[in-house]
Amino acid sequence: MNVARAAWWRGKGRCVWGLLLLAAAGLLADEYKSGIEWPEPPVITPGTDQGPPSDAIVLFDGTDLSQWEGGSQWIIQDGAATVRGGGITSKRAFGDCQLHLEFATPEKVEGEGQGRGNSGVYLMGMYEVQILDSYENTTYYDGQCGAIYKQYPPLVNACRKPGEWQTYDIIFTRPRFSADGKLETPGYVTVLHNGVVIHNHRELLGTTSWDMAPQYTPHPDKLPLFIQDHGNPIRFRNIWIRELE
Repeated sequence: MNVARAAWWRGKGRCVWGLLLLAAAGLLADEYKSGIEWPEPPVITPGTDQGPPSDAIVLFDGTDLSQWEGGSQWIIQDGAATVRGGGITSKRAFGDCQLHLEFATPEKVEGEGQGRGNSGVYLMGMYEVQILDSYENTTYYDGQCGAIYKQYPPLVNACRKPGEWQTYDIIFTRPRFSADGKLETPGYVTVLHNGVVIHNHRELLGTTSWDMAPQYTPHPDKLPLFIQDHGNPIRFRNIWIRELE
């Protein structure tokens, strides 16, 4: 036996003896088991190219706005819906969710500040993640693109150029209220803008409003989504949602 192999066997022997000694002393731990009988997680098929996974509810697939109220005047062309004639409200109501949507601000730049490429997506119709053309466009920071409106600026400005498609991926935990209407736990939101985390489990302070401080008012566990018409022809495509309740 050569020297290297002999050294290896000596090391292995020491390891075995060490385990035997620990076992004899009752110090060798058993595998931890929680004792919880978990159900098997369901199998889904992930989406491709930002497409919906198999368990998602598709709210806009590029062909029609049949899943929404108020979209009769919106223009649907080339797989996108362009804002016109008022905001739209989802026919279905949602609580805890994962929401994906894609948007593009107008390629032709007009206006400035809040007047440039303005829209917004409202979780439960009252908690807004701002949409704005914030590419080389200065405005108040808790109102720029990606802001939790009037509550938190985004961690970074991840905006693409005007006219380019952008993505929001939003994970939302709704607020909880007791039977007598008191707030038990606030809402929380995580937002990825173009794949970049811009809010990490932010605590919502209440509803988002232009002219009022945030406040919570008791509401149902599920409410519709709302996409705002702020007078700018924003385009949307590929909108889907997963319920996380």
